[in-house]
Amino acid sequence: MSCIISSSCKMCRREGQKLFLKGDRCYTDKCSYERRPYPPGQHGQRRMKFSEFALQLREKQKARRYYGVMEGQFRKYYARAAAQKGDTGLNLLRQLELRFDNIVYTLGFAASRREAKQLIRHNHFMLNGKRANIPSIVLKPGDIIEVAEDSREKAKVMAAIEGSSRREVPAWLAAEHSAYKGDVKELPAREHVTLPIEENMIVEFYSR
Repeated sequence: MSCIISSSCKMCRREGQKLFLKGDRCYTDKCSYERRPYPPGQHGQRRMKFSEFALQLREKQKARRYYGVMEGQFRKYYARAAAQKGDTGLNLLRQLELRFDNIVYTLGFAASRREAKQLIRHNHFMLNGKRANIPSIVLKPGDIIEVAEDSREKAKVMAAIEGSSRREVPAWLAAEHSAYKGDVKELPAREHVTLPIEENMIVEFYSR
């Protein structure tokens, strides 16, 4: 099973903005991006002029790292989005937003997407009443997510719920923290995607 092992803080610095990959730490003065808001490496503080291709690549990498998706997975999401009717960029973002691990994080049951992925793989969540351990499942409206009953006292889950007040649950989701559950009300609209990203540049990158 492949996974992203790069330093989370270096990824934020490389993309030039906070991607909130480390949970609560990103909201404190310990955040590496706050202390060193420039790319890592000995040439990080130099001014660089980017080509159109480089800008498109950076947008793609930003989205991929934000959602914690490998390159092969991301290509499959793009191919699926391009085959669907409507705006390819919006279709792509919807698939990423509807990932099981992203929804667990967005509902406030995990401190970060990486932590959500780990909790799901260890069978701490249920989807529509059944245990589910695949973080990449793309959910649909009407799906119900619950913390498994024997995992509700888990320290990571409790800490995430306590700190969830820092993040607002978007209108397309409904969270009931007291009952350890949430559900997908509708498909996410473009304005619900909080990451400042130009999805059209990603489409242009793959359309070359």
